[in-house]
Order: sequence, then structure tokens, then C-alpha cells
Amino acid sequence: MFEGVLPALITPFTKDNTIDISGLKQNIRYAEEGGVSGVVACGTTGESATLSTVEHKKVINTAVECANVPVIAGTGSNNTVEAVELTKHAADAGAGGALIISPYYNKPNNAGLIRHFTAVAEAADIPIILYNVPSRTGQDIPLEVIVELAKIDNIVAIKEASGSIPKISEIIENTTDEDFSVISGEDDLTFPVVALGGVGVISVVANVVPKTVSDMVEAALKGDMAAARKKHYELAPLTRALFTETNPIPVKRAMEMMGMPAGPLRAPLAPILPENERILEEALKGIGCLK
Repeated sequence: MFEGVLPALITPFTKDNTIDISGLKQNIRYAEEGGVSGVVACGTTGESATLSTVEHKKVINTAVECANVPVIAGTGSNNTVEAVELTKHAADAGAGGALIISPYYNKPNNAGLIRHFTAVAEAADIPIILYNVPSRTGQDIPLEVIVELAKIDNIVAIKEASGSIPKISEIIENTTDEDFSVISGEDDLTFPVVALGGVGVISVVANVVPKTVSDMVEAALKGDMAAARKKHYELAPLTRALFTETNPIPVKRAMEMMGMPAGPLRAPLAPILPENERILEEALKGIGCLK
């Protein structure tokens, strides 16, 4: 259902730290021109943790109104009630799906994880993508929980950012009987994940070079691994540069350097260090984004 490349959109802000609505629309158009199959609004890259509920809903509404591709709304929370509220809103707004991060900080047991995701799935008639990112949440969703949740009709995929190729392989192996897909949540692992049977990527890098990322994934999905591998290595220096610091610090600076809407980071994030900015600049020049 969500095959291909879905950029995890940055949220551009104005100088007075409000949402830059026209800038958000411009960034969505840029991604679409690069051939992406959908966009993700209010994910980690979109600084969702610092958006108010009103702002969160405003970004989702704007993306749905202007996008010509499906919009996946990041609606997760460590508070089940809040996750349900945001997911209901996304469904009512017309989003094509919802991305639900596992509850961070709380560290629920397996039963709590299953109750959380089941409550969200039952509350809104919308396709749900689980999001496993233990580096952010402090907890790796266990394989047995993922397999159990994959049995729920509208839980259709997982964004896997555990960094574990064996774990990803096991998920694919153990959910083959379900209508369930694995999507890479880490740009540097997109090529191997698709080679294993994954269907695409929710991508940070695709904010910057949507066409190159789309070309790589399209080639891999078609089985042209030589072409996909070539694109993977073409992207590698930029991918590394975009993760020299906590996402989305480098990607917002990259977009700004390219003349795209980005604006300031919201506290507690701080601007990129000068030495990492130099690495980023060289990577952007290397892939043709800067002269």
C-alpha cells in the first residue's frame, strides 16, 4: 500500500517560530516533482515533539489539502488518548495513513504495547504504520508483538528503524501470511531492506534529493540491483552527512543551503556545528545540489 519513497517532511518555521504554511506547500511540491509515492507529515523529522496539538493538526490539514500523493500523518504519542485523538483527526482530514511511534519514555510491557496500538487502530478507520525506533523511544518493539499486531486488519506496515538487518529479516519472514509490509526507517539501510523484501523507505534524504532516492528504490523494487546499488553509493556521502548530528538538525540546514523553506529549529535543538556544516556542504556539492 505504501510502496516506494515517502519523505519524512521537515516542518519549516518562520523567523518568529510559527509554521511556514507556504513553505510547507513548496517543500511538498518539490518532493512530488522528484517522483515520491507519498509524504509523511509530523514525523520526527518534522519536529513533531515540539508541535502543539493545534499546530500538529494544522500541518496535517495543510499537507492533505495541497498534496497530490497520499499523506501519512505522524500521530503517535506516549499517551494513548492523545494518539487516538490525533489519529482520528488524520482520518477525518483525509490522510492516507497514520504513522504511530511506539510509546516513548513509558516503556510498556508487551501487553501494554499491544493495547496501545490496538486502541489506536480500532479508533480510526485508516491504515496504520507502526514505527519502531528504539534509539528515540528507549524500547525495541519485540518481534512477537509486531507479529501479533500484524494480524489487525488496518495495521498494514512497520517503519523499521532498529538498525538490525536480522530483526528486519525476521519480521518479513514471520508476517508473510499477513497483508503487512516492512518499510525502511533508515536511509542507509534502504537498499538492503528492499533487497530482503521491504517495500520502500520513509526517508530523511528524500527531502533533499527526492528523485535520486526514488530512482534507487524504483530500481530495487524492479529487481535491477546493479542500478539500485549504484544509486545507494551515490547517495552514501549525503546520507552520512545528514546524520552527523541529531535529525533534523542537518537536513533543515541542507534545505536552507539549497534555498528551500526551512527556518529555525525549535528548542531544545540547536544549529549544526561548523565542522559538520562543512561536511554537509561538501556532500551537497558532490551530489549536485550546490555549486
